[in-house]
Amino acid sequence: MLLAENTHQKSLTPEAISVIKSLKVFFVENIKTTRRFISSLKEGIVIDELQFFEINQDTGFEEVYNFLQETEGDFGVISEAGCAGVADPGALVVEVAHQLGIKVNPLVGPNSILLALMASGFNGQSFVFHGYLPIKEEERAKKLRKIEKEATQKKQTQIFMETPYRNHQLLTTIYNNLNPATRLCVACDITSDSEFIKTQSVGTWKKKGLPDIQKRPTIFLIY
Repeated sequence: MLLAENTHQKSLTPEAISVIKSLKVFFVENIKTTRRFISSLKEGIVIDELQFFEINQDTGFEEVYNFLQETEGDFGVISEAGCAGVADPGALVVEVAHQLGIKVNPLVGPNSILLALMASGFNGQSFVFHGYLPIKEEERAKKLRKIEKEATQKKQTQIFMETPYRNHQLLTTIYNNLNPATRLCVACDITSDSEFIKTQSVGTWKKKGLPDIQKRPTIFLIY
């Protein structure tokens, strides 16, 4: 799906839209928002003729396996926002598909992780995506110090994210635990009209501050 609403013209290829039009079965994270997304494409797709299978972090292998064994024809995986299968429960569907000998076709689409890396100015040949960091303050601080050490020793870009409503807490932990000289890129609302992407040292961020990113989807990178 898209990273920002109503951006399919610049975020999705004609091939991806064509494939969506051709399918009748979809694995999705949220049926309501997926129906709204498909309707927003304005491609004449009859939503009520589609079948949706909702997946999340609790969906089991056997559940997907049994469903696919009974499914005829092609099917699609649509991420709630961004790139299906990357930091996304859709990876399970792909795993099951391989087990069943079903051909998997990845489609070009928006990926906030790679877009943020492209815009950061950091090492694009060696990087690690950590997903979400620990919620507890002490554990999060320990994790940040560890990945900062890896960034320095391996000259490796470290990428992570946070639930949008905890962005400010994460930034506070960064300010209080990382070296002021460590570079931090904040990539917020990627592909939207309010997109904000900026790289500077942790010390500069702490001194100058940044726009309010609370409750806004954001990717963080350090190097």
